[in-house]
Amino acid sequence: MAKTNPGEFIRQVRAETRKVVWPTRKETITTAIMVLIMTSLLALFFFGTDSLFSWIVRSLISLLG
Repeated sequence: MAKTNPGEFIRQVRAETRKVVWPTRKETITTAIMVLIMTSLLALFFFGTDSLFSWIVRSLISLLG
């Protein structure tokens, strides 16, 4: 692998950074809202699944005792 001096490295980093298409404020807010919605839905799903399995386990334990 070729060694690059620090100055050349910084120039390459700046060149690559100029190519980045940064999201707009609206896109960032929309994405953040979607993440919050999906996280909430997954939390509800896992809460329901956990509650169901907890009820099944408690029912099985009560049958044994």
